[in-house]
Amino acid sequence: MNLSLFIARRYLFSKKSHNAINLISGVSVCGVAVATMALICTLSVFNGFQSLISGLFSRIDPQLTIVPAKGKVFDTNNDSIQNVLKFNEIALFSYTLEDNALVKYKDKQVVAKVKGVDENYSRLTDINESIVEGKFQLKDSVADYAIPGAGLAGMLGVRAGFFDPVEIYAPNRTAKVNLTNPASAFNTEYLYTIGVFSVLQSKYDDKYIFIPLDVARSLFNYETQVSAVELKLKPNVNVKKTGAKIESYLGKSYQVKDREQQQEDAYRVVRIEKWMTFLILVLILVIVIFNVIGSLSMLIIDKKEDVKTFRNLGADKSLIFKIFLFEGWIITGIGAIVGIIFGLILCFIQQHFGILRLGDGSSAFIINAYPVKIQFTDLLLVFVTISLLGLFTAWIPAKNAASLQIENE
Repeated sequence: MNLSLFIARRYLFSKKSHNAINLISGVSVCGVAVATMALICTLSVFNGFQSLISGLFSRIDPQLTIVPAKGKVFDTNNDSIQNVLKFNEIALFSYTLEDNALVKYKDKQVVAKVKGVDENYSRLTDINESIVEGKFQLKDSVADYAIPGAGLAGMLGVRAGFFDPVEIYAPNRTAKVNLTNPASAFNTEYLYTIGVFSVLQSKYDDKYIFIPLDVARSLFNYETQVSAVELKLKPNVNVKKTGAKIESYLGKSYQVKDREQQQEDAYRVVRIEKWMTFLILVLILVIVIFNVIGSLSMLIIDKKEDVKTFRNLGADKSLIFKIFLFEGWIITGIGAIVGIIFGLILCFIQQHFGILRLGDGSSAFIINAYPVKIQFTDLLLVFVTISLLGLFTAWIPAKNAASLQIENE
């Protein structure tokens, strides 16, 4: 074992001439442990919220989606697109077309996002798990069907199975406005509501309505154009690498987005909150770790005679410096390890028992308790951060100890 590290360890656990030194050292360890535990729990909760958001959006968002870099639509009769759809990594694909339109039911009307999808869409996403009323079906031999979000259905006053159709109006891109007959400038489609979906996100529940792709094309005056090609990959295929491969093949005219990029705003907010909270807790940790300076300073005074002895035995300035530097690092290291252990215990308890709850349990929230997800990278980040802070704060008293030894030579 390194001599300076061995002496530092003996100093930490040996009895001091003043009990206050042991007390301050213990307080330093406890302070670092509590701050570390807070960091682990906080980061894990933010990871839990990010995982929750991902789970909600994954019901309706594909693993990958190909969209045009400019404009709203692109033609599917494109050699590059057709070649991409033959990639071995792709298990299933779906053409989708979406745009804004006026949705009307009886005397109520709402501007909504109309999304035309084909029959593959229900197999490509988990939309069936989000149906809260009726079922997901696009058409049969009798009629074409619409599936609005729960919020949109509430605003229109429509339910699954109602006899009256929903009317959807969109501007005719190829027609000129006739002031004597303004209605001729709009395309109109009539569909029956067969189901209602909800992903517990207002972005979709209050705005979206699904209709058949061919009906959407007729409504918006398109033939073979789509807004996106949505992809489902085969099991165990790396989403990031496949997305980069497709984007590289298609060139700058297209963008390939994974689920996180499709909901970039939502994920960005969570990430910003997570790292801002991390920085705030690190600042608190810095204040706590400064107790180490006081602990080391008192230890240096207590071991003043030992320093002289080491010098007389031939120890140089570097050895004395390392002894007290390692002393400070061991204090913060023990605190970090204890804090990580207790932080993990608290996270596991929260995962299984949901001790910390959201609200009063009246179902006002999507979940009843704070979600928790532990990531190894967070544990490593916290430990490295505390270790570096511990070495930094121990630097000054260790330097003073080395100088003290020289002065008393």
